Amino acid sequence: MAEPEFTATGVRIGKRLRSLTRAGQVRISGGRLELLTSYGSEIDSAPVQAVRASRPWFAPEDRALADLNGKRYLLTLGDHDPAPGEPGPPAARRFIEAVRRASGRGA
Repeated sequence: MAEPEFTATGVRIGKRLRSLTRAGQVRISGGRLELLTSYGSEIDSAPVQAVRASRPWFAPEDRALADLNGKRYLLTLGDHDPAPGEPGPPAARRFIEAVRRASGRGA
């Protein structure tokens, strides 16, 4: 199995006003984006080319939106990249860049 292109743990994943998990995982691997619970069960997944990732307006730096299969998820990642060797989720900006890079839509 290939090494994942992007992995974040400890991510709060929500849909509208409902929180689905407070310590979930986001993974981009093999051309698919996967949203997983803290136990590893799948919340949703889709081919990266079909995913839209963006930053919500007027939200803190640690938030990102991901549209998968017609559903919009609010992801709360870290507000800054952790220091090398330190635990913690990467910044939302890095997630958005990873989605664009994996789908071939630019930087």
